[in-house]
Amino acid sequence: MSLFCFQISSEQEDERIDKCIASLMDSLSRSYIQKMIREGNVAVNGRPVRQNFRVSADDEVSFFLPEAVEPQILPEDIPLDILYEDDDLLVVNKPKGMVVHPAAGHYSHTLVNAVLFHCRGQLSGINGVLRPGIVHRIDKDTTGSVLICKNDAAHRSIARQLKEHSIVRRYRAIVCGSLKEEEGTVDAPIGRDPSDRKKMAINRKNGKEAVTHYRVLQRFSGYTCIECRLETGRTHQIRVHMASLGHPLLGDAVYGPKKSPFSFLEGQTLHAMILGFVHPVTGEYVETCAPLPEYFEHLLRIL
Repeated sequence: MSLFCFQISSEQEDERIDKCIASLMDSLSRSYIQKMIREGNVAVNGRPVRQNFRVSADDEVSFFLPEAVEPQILPEDIPLDILYEDDDLLVVNKPKGMVVHPAAGHYSHTLVNAVLFHCRGQLSGINGVLRPGIVHRIDKDTTGSVLICKNDAAHRSIARQLKEHSIVRRYRAIVCGSLKEEEGTVDAPIGRDPSDRKKMAINRKNGKEAVTHYRVLQRFSGYTCIECRLETGRTHQIRVHMASLGHPLLGDAVYGPKKSPFSFLEGQTLHAMILGFVHPVTGEYVETCAPLPEYFEHLLRIL
């Protein structure tokens, strides 16, 4: 069990204890923090508190966080659409509806389960048993290229390129409405939405740098097909940035309209098409292209 201690500032005066901890430990959900409070793992000035407790300036908060118990992740014989593979790396074209790595509620049928079977356990262990080989990810309903590292040296090299923003990542998307400009850049930090912690939002106070470049590929009545190039890779970055312009992704019920006019569409219309990087061993530039999935092509024909 790990112990976290912090002092309440004057700006946090009279906040509920669960909200206060959530703002300081943004990796934890409010519901999990409330569970910890009920189990007696949160104390203020040395005394356990209830969920509705409100803090005062200079209060000393102690939060006991139990050690995570990682479940055993099993290999599964799930077919993979492989775009590139060698002894160090694997690039997979992820289908719609597949979760990249195991998490609460999704401990099987993930990309990691499939990769564990395909690679026979020969994967980077840097991110632990839940995310072996995973150096970046895309959302469940986003399709396209995911890069997997088979050893720690490759993982460190790719992680460094991601940090330096040198990896090429170009996405295809269909957004609602007609963009005024033919191309543009959204430079706005992204962090947790303070009113809904399951969502991300432009957060100029606590967000991390996020930059998305976009250009129009094709215009339709009421919709626009665009290419987005990422400089950074924040959670839900393209979805949040395009919604901030008033042009949410078609099918994105989280950041756009709750109902889609196309009944067959499940989730946002977003595809990670081009992935380019410097190979960690050969030093050569490698670029892969994931073809548009059938649902995306079908939408373009309809539009």
